[in-house]
Amino acid sequence: MEYRYKIPQSRIGRVDRIKRLSYEVLDQHKSKFGHNFSDNKKLLDELTIIRSKGLKNEIAGYITKFIKTEIRNQEIKDAQAEAMAEEIAEETVAEPQVETPQEAQTEQTPQESEEAVIEVGVDEPETPESSEEKTE
Repeated sequence: MEYRYKIPQSRIGRVDRIKRLSYEVLDQHKSKFGHNFSDNKKLLDELTIIRSKGLKNEIAGYITKFIKTEIRNQEIKDAQAEAMAEEIAEETVAEPQVETPQEAQTEQTPQESEEAVIEVGVDEPETPESSEEKTE
């Protein structure tokens, strides 16, 4: 007695056979097949000898489905890679370099610090003699 919810064994064997035959053809001639069923069917007829029309149609259909899936997956991978590249580019542009106070102090040259001290007048204290010379 067969149960309705089980797949018959004959169907399971048939699917495996279609996949196996499709992969054998694809291993040798993958670059020739495309995403059009009728073109794949004609090409399959030229490349192989399959007497059963139904089997030929199923193999051509499986090859077409396989090629379409590969193309779709490649487009998704390309879109993800492009999005990641844009995201990385945005992060590098958006992040300004922030200097820590320690880096700012180490970058200051001695000449700049001396000029700042001289402008303030701390380095040269004014003597009464030097102030008299300036007024004359």
